[in-house]
Amino acid sequence: MPVQPSLELIDELRAALPESPAVMRRRLKGEWGFTDLEFQDVKNAGLLGEIVETVKAGSTPQAARKWWTGEIARLANVADVDASSLVTPGQVAELIALIDSGELTDRLARQVLEGVIADEGTPAEVVEKRGLKVVSDDGALIAAIDEALAQQPDVLEKIRDGKVQAAGAVIGAVMKAMKGQADAARVRELVLERAQA
Repeated sequence: MPVQPSLELIDELRAALPESPAVMRRRLKGEWGFTDLEFQDVKNAGLLGEIVETVKAGSTPQAARKWWTGEIARLANVADVDASSLVTPGQVAELIALIDSGELTDRLARQVLEGVIADEGTPAEVVEKRGLKVVSDDGALIAAIDEALAQQPDVLEKIRDGKVQAAGAVIGAVMKAMKGQADAARVRELVLERAQA
């Protein structure tokens, strides 16, 4: 005999079904504000699940996409392994949080990521062990700026004459002296303040 389930049972079963993959992808693309091309990159890389979990761990969707489809995918290609085998979404979210808080620059974060992949610990532990925190002490930055300006005395005059791009040489020298651990935007602010003084 044919079975005739009640409408209540049908509704109950329908509500218990998980979201279909196509509906989930459409929903996430809209919620995250990704362009068609950005979302296509995520799908093609096979990293949708990792990005979802990284976002659940506290990251922004754009930052999660950037790290998973960028640096992590590059390292996975070099090692000829699956990207998800290198790091966990939680580790990526922690790394992004360190960048967002200003403790790391993208350049330093890449070094931290390599340490995490090499099993040196969590992102925070790698930062501590390798001493990779951004130098935020203005005193240290000003000392490095003064030293760079002493080697290039004409730069301040160029900046005062309206050639602000001349600050790039000093910023580069300071970044080199600080081993890439200075915040370039803060260094630029300090150099321009020096030129106005």
